[in-house]
Amino acid sequence: MLDRRFIRENPQAVKDAVRVKGIGLDVDELLSLDQASRDLQRELDDAQARRRSFAREFARADEETRIRLRAEHEEQDAHLKEVREELAEVSEKLQALMLQTPTIPWEGSPVGADDTANVTIRTWGQAPAFGFEPKDHVELLENRGWAEFARARKVAGERAYALVGEMVMLERALLTYALDHLIEVGSTVISVPVLVREEPLTGTGQFPAHREETYAITADDLYLAGTAEVALTGLHSGEILDLRQLPIRYAGISPCFRREAGSAGRDVRGLLRVHQFEKVEQWVMCAADDAESDRWHFEILGAAEHLLQALGLHYEVVECATGDMGAGKYRMNDINTWFPSLGKFRETHSCSSLHDWQARRANLRYRDADGSVKFAFTLNNTAIATPRLLAALVENYQTADGKVTVPEVLRPYLGGRAQL
Repeated sequence: MLDRRFIRENPQAVKDAVRVKGIGLDVDELLSLDQASRDLQRELDDAQARRRSFAREFARADEETRIRLRAEHEEQDAHLKEVREELAEVSEKLQALMLQTPTIPWEGSPVGADDTANVTIRTWGQAPAFGFEPKDHVELLENRGWAEFARARKVAGERAYALVGEMVMLERALLTYALDHLIEVGSTVISVPVLVREEPLTGTGQFPAHREETYAITADDLYLAGTAEVALTGLHSGEILDLRQLPIRYAGISPCFRREAGSAGRDVRGLLRVHQFEKVEQWVMCAADDAESDRWHFEILGAAEHLLQALGLHYEVVECATGDMGAGKYRMNDINTWFPSLGKFRETHSCSSLHDWQARRANLRYRDADGSVKFAFTLNNTAIATPRLLAALVENYQTADGKVTVPEVLRPYLGGRAQL
C-alpha cells in the first residue's frame, strides 16, 4: 500500500505502475475518494468543534435561550451523524482501492505482462550429462518405493503425495541444511503458525488480490498460510521497534498450503505443483533506506544461490518483469533450477524487495535516531522449498541403475551415506 500523500503528489507515477503491473485500479477514482475523505473529515472536525462550543454556551445560557439551543443541538447532532456515516462509507471505498495500489517498480525491471518478459541475468553450473536416458522424478521415486502418489490421492485428492522411507530423510536433510546455513549467516530460526487470521494475509498482500488461492477454515475464521512470510510479517504488526533492533532477519520454517490451479501435464505432475509443501523462508525487516534494502536483497539472494551451488544444481537467475512480480514488489528475482526430465529450468526460489508496501498494510514501524516513527522496509526469499527442489535433486543426481547420489553437503545429515 502506498502513502496517500505520495499518490496525490505523484499520480502519473502511480498510473504508470498500475499500467506496467497490469492492475485494474482507477487512480483517478482513488484520488477523488481521497479528496472527498479529506473534505468530510474537515466537515466532521468543524461540526465537532461547534458541538463543544455549544456545550459551553449552553452552560452559560438562561432558560429561554436553552430552549433555542436544544433545537439547534438536535440539528447539529443529526448533521454530525450524517457526516460520520458518509465519511465511513467513503473511507471504506477508499481503503479498498488503497489496498490495490502497487509499489513503483525498480527502474531496471523489464516491462512486460507476464513471465515471458523475464530476463536471464546469469546462470551457474552445467546441466548433467547422462550416459543413459534419464527418468523423471515420479518414475524414480515409484521404482524405489520412495513415494505414494495414487494412494495419497485416495486420501487427499489431486496433487497429493506421500514421501516414503529414505525420501523423507532426504527432504529433512535439505531443510536442515538450509537452516544450518542461515544460522551461520546470522538468521534467527523460527517456526511459525500456519493457521493465520485475515489481518496478516492482508498485511502481506495475499488478500484481497489472491484470496481464491488460500484455503479457508471458515468455522474458525482462519486460513492456511501459503508461506511463512505471512506469519513473519504479522509478528511485529502494531509495534514500534527501536532502530537498534533492526535489521531483523528470520529463517522461518513451516508447512505451506496453496490452492494451486492450472492445467494438467508433464510439467505439473508428481512433486512439481502440489497443495502442501515444506519451506524455509528468509525474511528481513530493515530501516527505510533504499541502499539498505538493496544490500539485503543481494544478501538473501546470495544465500539462496550459495545453497544451490553447494548442492551442485544448475540454475539461472532472472530479473522478473513488472507484470510477473505482483503489486507489492519493488524488485523481484527468481531462481530457476534445471530439471533434466523437462529439459528446462523451473522456478524454485523467489527473492522480493517490497520497500514499505507491506509495512504500511501490516503496520510495521520503528523509531528512527531522530525520534521520528517510520514504516520499515521488508524483503523475503526462499531458502529451500520441498518437495519441488527434492524432485530436482533426485533427477539431477540419478544413476543408471536408478539410485540417487547424495551431494556431499547433505551426507552428514544422512549418516555419511553417499548414495541412496
